[in-house]
Amino acid sequence: MSSKTTSVKRSKRFLVLEDRPVNKDGFVQEWPEQGFVAMSSPNDPTPSIKIESGRIVELDGKSREEFDTLDQFIADYTIDAASAEEVMNMESLAIARKLVDINVSRRQILQITKGMTPAKVVEVLNHLNVVEMMMALQKMRARKKPSNQCHVTNVRDNPVLMAADAAEAGSLGFDEQETTVGIVRYAPFNALALLVGSQTARNGVMTQDALEEATELRLTMLGLTTYAETISIYGTESVFMDGDDTPWSKSFLASAYASRGAKMRFTSGTGSEVQMAGAEGKSMLYLEVRCVMMAKGAGVQGLQNGSISCIGIPASVPSGIRAVLAENLATTMFDLEVASGNDQTFSHSEIRRSAKMLCQMLPGTDFIFSGFSAVPNSDDMFAGSNMDSSDLDDYLVIQRDMMVDGGLKPVEEDQIIQVRYKAAKAMQAIFEELGFPEITEEEIDAATYANGSEDMPKRNVVEDLKAAERIIKEGITGFDVALILARRGFPEAAERIFNMLKQRVAGDYLHTSAIIDENNLVISAVNNENDYTGPGTGYRLSEERWNEIKNIRQAISPSDY
Repeated sequence: MSSKTTSVKRSKRFLVLEDRPVNKDGFVQEWPEQGFVAMSSPNDPTPSIKIESGRIVELDGKSREEFDTLDQFIADYTIDAASAEEVMNMESLAIARKLVDINVSRRQILQITKGMTPAKVVEVLNHLNVVEMMMALQKMRARKKPSNQCHVTNVRDNPVLMAADAAEAGSLGFDEQETTVGIVRYAPFNALALLVGSQTARNGVMTQDALEEATELRLTMLGLTTYAETISIYGTESVFMDGDDTPWSKSFLASAYASRGAKMRFTSGTGSEVQMAGAEGKSMLYLEVRCVMMAKGAGVQGLQNGSISCIGIPASVPSGIRAVLAENLATTMFDLEVASGNDQTFSHSEIRRSAKMLCQMLPGTDFIFSGFSAVPNSDDMFAGSNMDSSDLDDYLVIQRDMMVDGGLKPVEEDQIIQVRYKAAKAMQAIFEELGFPEITEEEIDAATYANGSEDMPKRNVVEDLKAAERIIKEGITGFDVALILARRGFPEAAERIFNMLKQRVAGDYLHTSAIIDENNLVISAVNNENDYTGPGTGYRLSEERWNEIKNIRQAISPSDY
């Protein structure tokens, strides 16, 4: 080759590889000083504890005088001082082996973890590979039966489309549905649409409207929503206080929800402190374990974690997706419900997105997704999910391939068309009764057959916003909605909404890991405790559920011939 030649001949195979979707993702080398390290930073503290007169005076190398607010909260409200010294003297490898040992029960593990410090938890988790973490997660999740949660949103905040989408999601089997808004003043309409649509499909679907907390709590008190989870906590004091919050203020807020009958989780996730430039040089997992232990100390039912909206940060560093699985496992180790992420898209690669999701789907978690987008990602106002409505058939086939319960069930097209139409008609009746802007037959037809917002006629946004604000100002409640539906020829939806209001009074779904089945019965870690101790134990598909999973609409039947 001439010395004057400036071009470099490229391998055609490498050119093909460079054009693959995965190479549109971002990757970085580890940078511990800024927190770009997944599970083990040289700056992570060494596990230690010292107790005097029943009070923790040293935690992971810090004396009580050096504690920040997070250390103090965890020391005072999470760690069991009576057992901590004994637990901390156990070899971390021995604890890791107990996590995967089928002869050691979940209850035995919980007696150990209550005496561990954050650094001890991280040390234990670092002994586990991904398969071992999945084995442990299968044993450690709180509720025996796995479940799933979805997002139902749209870019126009169209209440007719949202009700239809919620009805379809309820038919698919999602036990929880979450919405949010593009325009804040639309929030009451979104909460109403989710309530009406989900209960048109079946009994027991719990719903939330992710908003600023005062509005969210008000909608809950009106009986238009059932649960909350977008109550964020962080693993460093500087990031926590950036939002004028402390562990104590978040605990007070959690009690406000619970005392008004709302199921309640916190939200956290690896990478948030890096994203907000407050990682203090610690590993993402160490900071997230602090969040897990704060949630335990605050007494909330569980934690939405799995990096959530910060997933691009751990996904960019070595062992980052393993760290996400580790934080899910850590949550279950403290007897908390886990809504295990998979909700924000993080990769251009379908292979990579599926690989991440399988870490939670195969062992099963309380909520495998904390937001499978039941709508196209172009309509997902939570920045797009790891999977959306176009991936539903893939997900259902994976359940069938693996004989795994991912929380969803196959549906027939005619069934979905009918339930979408019924939900849209129910919204029409409610709007008419309350004097809200008209929902036309054209809108109902469009919502019945729509894929997304682009298929819907435009509504008068100004008039809709005025009507939505009336829900708050006039105190229109879930009971009012049920009465309207009963009067207007929708007795099933009316009764189901009334049943949800009765559930709030009973409060049984405030137990850890609670869902409500189609018979309006609460299933939680109290009456459906995970008892996995190896083959033949724990959650097993019933014959009825397996028949439901395997009978996808695409499968050819022998009777067809």
